[in-house]
Amino acid sequence: MTPRIDEEVPVLVAGAGPAGLVAAATLAKHGVETLVVDTRPAPSRIPRANAINMSAMELFRSWGLESEIREGDVGVVPQARLSRTLSDAAEGHSVEVGFPSHEQSDVLGPAPAAAVAQDHLEPILERHVASSGVARVERGTSVVDVEMGVNDVVVTLADARLGRQRRVRAKYLVGADGIRSSVRSALGIRSWSSGSLGERLAVLMRGPLWEVAGRDHRYTIYLTQQEREDFFLPVGKPDRWVYGASWDFDAEPLETISHDRARALIRAAAGRQDLEIELERVQRVTYEVALAQRFREGRAFLVGDAAHRVTPRGGTGMNSAIRDGYDLAWKLAWVLKRWTGEQLLDSYEAERRPVAEHNVRRSSDPTGTLRTAAEEVRTDLGGRIRHIWIAEGRSSLDLLGHGLTLLIGPNGEHWKVSAGRLAGGPPLDVEALEPMASRALGVSDRGALLVRPDGVPVALWSGQRDPGESLAREIAFMSGEAHGNARLHERHGTLPSALRARSRT
Repeated sequence: MTPRIDEEVPVLVAGAGPAGLVAAATLAKHGVETLVVDTRPAPSRIPRANAINMSAMELFRSWGLESEIREGDVGVVPQARLSRTLSDAAEGHSVEVGFPSHEQSDVLGPAPAAAVAQDHLEPILERHVASSGVARVERGTSVVDVEMGVNDVVVTLADARLGRQRRVRAKYLVGADGIRSSVRSALGIRSWSSGSLGERLAVLMRGPLWEVAGRDHRYTIYLTQQEREDFFLPVGKPDRWVYGASWDFDAEPLETISHDRARALIRAAAGRQDLEIELERVQRVTYEVALAQRFREGRAFLVGDAAHRVTPRGGTGMNSAIRDGYDLAWKLAWVLKRWTGEQLLDSYEAERRPVAEHNVRRSSDPTGTLRTAAEEVRTDLGGRIRHIWIAEGRSSLDLLGHGLTLLIGPNGEHWKVSAGRLAGGPPLDVEALEPMASRALGVSDRGALLVRPDGVPVALWSGQRDPGESLAREIAFMSGEAHGNARLHERHGTLPSALRARSRT
């Protein structure tokens, strides 16, 4: 007797962290019904990550969430400060940590990076998913088993509240359930791990540390003459912080560290013995990196920490998880809406794995946080088209829709005519550029630029008399050939030299 199926849904997402919620929100914007399950009864109240990079903020801006997310921004300069103690911060010196300065951000994109903790972001994303009407989040629900079929995947779920199991059939499964992923285990996907790269004591606390540091508001303040390699990390308004230090837990186990001991450590690192401190949590953090053997098994995919684990160095973990969720979800939506063939899904790992490998290497490096913006901005922005202001408050990135977008030059009306004759495939929006914008984006007077919804260019033409055939061929190639995107990217420069020039069009 065939076991009963209790529910059917196009996409099941395991995990309601940033990767899973972004995937669900993206699918919902395409009208794809999605069920998100998470073992936790409520979102975590631990800050975890504390920085959202430019590409993630650009995505949230396009969803209308930027202002709400920035309400949690602690308002710091995107650099680190090196000083003897926290009270000596004004006498220390600043170093880059891979994020563009505010001035560079103005040139590179419409939405600068933000110092926002994960526990502020997650509830916003969850409310956004719930408001879609086509996606829902179920908490206290865990993945027990995964059965892969040719045309579907059946997932057995356990509901902790009701104390029962149910079987859900989905077209696709997204494993966004963290470093100890049940989905990854059920799929039999191995994960390479570095083992421990060091232990840290982390204390979540509240206290008037900005008064101690003075006006030097930075992402992180590293203390250079402390024996434990101490640091202070601002994680919330007005005075929520994490104090961290390298630690030998064999010599001094976590359970022996009293709150008085933790306060003494913090006061010594701050250089203020009279500092009033309210402790929220004292914990042990193991620095470790890991990379799944593969990101896909049949109709199941891994995103975020389920696919790749990094250390806090460089602040790449949550940001790469967000982009994983978005990249996979828009491609799943295109396939489910029959805008393209399933071959497009092969590009998910082809495009996201190099980013994961880069971040694993960076976060394994003891100096991995201390990188210049020029070194890291390409990994962040992912080869998307250039940002320029085309009108007050409107970026070139705002021209992009959920399908493909064809940006045409000032005398490129023939492209619009050809686009109107195309049938099938993903939706194709045509946007005519003003002369200055056209030049800034590298589009000739009679030329055109074809762009994916994530801003990655597909093809650039200087101008053709009858472009219909070329346009149809590139759309078919982009959406139907496995791994075709990497070659297409080479036809258009990934980024302008915006870090060296400040201008607006």
